[in-house]
Amino acid sequence: MRTLIVGGSGFLGSELARQCSLAGHEVAATYLTRRPGEIAGVEWSPLDVRRREDVDVLVGAFRPEVVVNAAFRQADWTTTAIGAVNVALAVSTAGGRLVHVSSDAVFSGAAIRYDETCVPDPITPYGAAKAAAETAVNAIMPAAVTARTSLIIGDGGSSHEALVHSLATGTARGVLFTDDVRCPVHVVDLAAALLELAASEYRGVHHVAGADAVSRYELGLLIARRDGLDADRLPSGRRADSRVPGPLDVRLDCAMTQRRLRTTLRGARRFLGDGRR
Repeated sequence: MRTLIVGGSGFLGSELARQCSLAGHEVAATYLTRRPGEIAGVEWSPLDVRRREDVDVLVGAFRPEVVVNAAFRQADWTTTAIGAVNVALAVSTAGGRLVHVSSDAVFSGAAIRYDETCVPDPITPYGAAKAAAETAVNAIMPAAVTARTSLIIGDGGSSHEALVHSLATGTARGVLFTDDVRCPVHVVDLAAALLELAASEYRGVHHVAGADAVSRYELGLLIARRDGLDADRLPSGRRADSRVPGPLDVRLDCAMTQRRLRTTLRGARRFLGDGRR
């Protein structure tokens, strides 16, 4: 496939580009300000998704069969929401398939467990931007896949893993919340699932998250033990007692999506190696 990864310099985007290249796809990927390290077989292009004309030009020139949009900025509505609109409009004009990456941030946590039929009810600006992007993508390209995911973890390269290391070594201050629950997913599983959905005929909302619901503190303990850190040094606290806005317990039910996939969406206890399934 001719595949374009929008937001290819990010943690997920880089893994998508790597897997596309290994699979023998003709792949292009974008970055905003800093070109990432070389990935064999990947053609890199600068792109600001906030600039519609730039998105139109790039998509029109490359003519991808598949576009995966993994671009976002948590504090920037224009990138997250309007950028998604610009990508969807460009793909709808040029032709091709679109996989739009969304987030469990579209939910408030009031229901705790959410399947693909659940309607967004965000309570943060980032969640609202993601929900707006979902609505726009569905209106512009009803045949697109919208893939909601959760905390993305890897083998040391994610922001949450970096935070755990900083807290365990005393180079950062803060706490890991014991009442903030998500369904972390490994970046390799997530990228493989997104590319599998891209190559399928499925459409609409899919949930692509890990099988385990764990708190950020438990996730930190798992990471610390895997990496040989002193887990006892990790500070804990309750989000409910803090002034940090956002939902508490949000669990993506991925049963429908998992039935459609060959890729196994492993839980954090499995991919971080404590032996439980």
